[in-house]
Amino acid sequence: MFSAENLLLYLFALLVMQPCFSIDSITVNQTLKDGESLISPGKFFELGFFSPGSSSSRYIGVWYHNFPEKYVVWVANRDAPITNSSGVLAVDKTGQLVLFYSENPQVIIWSSNISLSGANNNSAKLLDTGNLVLFKNTFSGKNILWEGFDHPTDTHLPTMKFGWNKKTKRDTFFTSWKSPDDPGMGEYSYRFIINGSVPQLFIYDGSRPYMRMGPWNGITYSGLPEYSVDSVNEVSKVYYIDNEEEVSTYYTISDPTYITRSVVDDKGIAQRLNWNAELQKWKSSWEGPDGNCDKYATCGAFSTCNSLRVADQGCVCLPGYVNKFTGELSSTSFDGCVRKTRALVCRNGEGFKKVSGVKVPDTVNAQLEPSLGIKACRDLCLKNCSCTAYAAASITEDVGCLTWYGELVDVRQFSQGGQDLYLRVDHHELAEDSKKRILKVLLPVVFTVVLILGITCWLLRKMRKRERINRNLELSNGSEKDDIAYMERYSDVNASKEAGTTSAEVHCFSSSTIIAATENFSVTNKLGEGGFGTVYKGRMRGGQDIAVKRLSITSKQGLEEFRNEIILIAKLQHRNLVRLLGYCIQQENMLIYEYLPNRGLDCFIFGKSELNWRTRFDITMGIARGMIYLHHDSRLRIIHRDLKASNVLLDASMNPKISDFGMARIFGNEQNGDTTNRVVGTYGYMSPEYAMEGHFSIKSDVFSFGVLLLEIISGRRNSSTFDAENSVNLIGHVWDRWLEGKPLEIVDPSLGESYEVSEVLRCIHTALLCVQESAAIRPTMSEAASMLCNERTPPSTPEQPAFVNRARGNIGPVNLSFFYETEGTTVSDDTVGITEGR
Repeated sequence: MFSAENLLLYLFALLVMQPCFSIDSITVNQTLKDGESLISPGKFFELGFFSPGSSSSRYIGVWYHNFPEKYVVWVANRDAPITNSSGVLAVDKTGQLVLFYSENPQVIIWSSNISLSGANNNSAKLLDTGNLVLFKNTFSGKNILWEGFDHPTDTHLPTMKFGWNKKTKRDTFFTSWKSPDDPGMGEYSYRFIINGSVPQLFIYDGSRPYMRMGPWNGITYSGLPEYSVDSVNEVSKVYYIDNEEEVSTYYTISDPTYITRSVVDDKGIAQRLNWNAELQKWKSSWEGPDGNCDKYATCGAFSTCNSLRVADQGCVCLPGYVNKFTGELSSTSFDGCVRKTRALVCRNGEGFKKVSGVKVPDTVNAQLEPSLGIKACRDLCLKNCSCTAYAAASITEDVGCLTWYGELVDVRQFSQGGQDLYLRVDHHELAEDSKKRILKVLLPVVFTVVLILGITCWLLRKMRKRERINRNLELSNGSEKDDIAYMERYSDVNASKEAGTTSAEVHCFSSSTIIAATENFSVTNKLGEGGFGTVYKGRMRGGQDIAVKRLSITSKQGLEEFRNEIILIAKLQHRNLVRLLGYCIQQENMLIYEYLPNRGLDCFIFGKSELNWRTRFDITMGIARGMIYLHHDSRLRIIHRDLKASNVLLDASMNPKISDFGMARIFGNEQNGDTTNRVVGTYGYMSPEYAMEGHFSIKSDVFSFGVLLLEIISGRRNSSTFDAENSVNLIGHVWDRWLEGKPLEIVDPSLGESYEVSEVLRCIHTALLCVQESAAIRPTMSEAASMLCNERTPPSTPEQPAFVNRARGNIGPVNLSFFYETEGTTVSDDTVGITEGR
């Protein structure tokens, strides 16, 4: 039961409560006041009163419903603003749609202004297209008396026609606002102009053409090759109408969720805008005029404009023409072109030259022959000495001929799209073209023959020299039978061996075996290439996959060096080094390795990476263990000299294996480094003392490891471009974030937050110690691996690393406790502990 007090409160709520329903129409018995609105049936558009920008004037307009801002697409009283908030929109007793002041209904501010007689029971409705329509009696397409789409403002919406009505003689076009605060009719207009035999799209600045979009070509307008269809969704289509009633154009959208509009603004810029629901903003898919070449006749007569051409404002004369002032094809001052010579182009051996990918000239001086094909079009133009060019009227039909008479104006060159224009030229121009065509064909042939002869002679000399060396070589060549037996043994060993153990046997393969395995070095089997030559995938008869490094014939590596490399790699047996299965020295030098299906580490960490942090850390530790073996645990001390992401290969289980020992150097156990005059390797990974002085040591490899570790953490190449000022490489970028106390900002965004903070910080800290300027203060690989695995903070603080290329001054030591205050915590529940090295 309600008490008296509750009943009074309930009645009061009913009095003040606003209705929760919306209307889409008004009739003779209804009005729309300021503060009220119509909403289309599907809730796409809303009509009501608004004030643009900082203006206090009120207007009746249509905008998108429930958008973050009022994007107004149509204004009724654009040139008759309401000075206060007492405006009323209604259908009067005569059936006219009117706008008036509530305190003075006799003063009509704006009306639909149609011819009506007597009393009418008309009604106005806002449609889901954004069109405000006045109906006679009932809402039916046959009863339309007036519609807002016939009186557009600055916005072209889907299904909104504009052009010329042949019966009513009404020209429908769009005009810009005067300013963002004033929707009144501005200076710029977007029109469908019929000033010749072929209608064209234009933007006008007052009465002067500002930009021409060209005639209809069957798909779009020739000056808008990218405008007609959305290249991704293909939901937008442009239409052209030419019948007894009208010449007009419009476009449609097949997907109602695809929201698009075209607008010409108060600066004369036209745009096609598509709504991005995710970003909640409009994205421009086309804009014009876009640069000098989009502006009407910017280069004058008989010229073309190419926006990719930097010089001459993009202007150049058409074939057979020269600058009318300088007599050259192009010039810094450009105002049109004239014929190159005074030779007659009337029944004097003249012809036509094709100019491809252009916006065809202004058709004000053109004639349309809709029934003629392109060959008949040529004959028609050739017979008439006044005809300067011809083109197909449509790129979708076999018929349709456009011929031009007089000057050719506003020709635009496109990098993609456009049409073919056939230009009338004299016999001299045709003769020059013939010579050019002959030279284009002849010169490549002569060059190719000379090149083949030169290469053949060089190869013959190289092969003879190699044959002499091979005859004296003590290594014997294998046979196919031996190759098969060896691979069978290799397969058996791999099937039964324990983790971390490998056979030290290296086999000499016959060239016929390798050719068969690689399908004669098929392009489809090519895995990659570098300065050493090319790598191919191969499959032996028993089904085992191999990788064949086919050393380049231009390689400076001698046969003795090649033999030493085989012996060196054969002695290096470790689970984190690529295994050498054998070699071949018949006809050419080749190395045969185990095949690793996941290729190089660079394929995984750069670009769109799918490696989680645990896999990255395990790969890092595998690389470290391989380098420790080379520096300390193998029978000979090896300095790799080219450690980088592409030289780390991954097997099927994502275990890393260091490869490419072509640049490696061997030392005795007591020797740590050397100096060379021939610096080899990859810039970006080289230590400063090696790159600048030629001095290399185990600490050179440590520097490369530090760079590689930063790349694994960040997912970016050391040579990438960075936003921070003066950060010319990854090392500088990381050092900047380290000094700012924000080292985690360098972590690959694809990792999200699924990593252990302290572990990542320890890796960054260790990497910075590895890339120190001085080799003496860099850790050894053993020390670096220990830092990575030890949960404690690395014992030393990094100084400014190498190749930062800036003078920042002495800023004092960095407070490491700030970085490691979260040590022992995890960012994600599925982060696991560190796997200790084996």
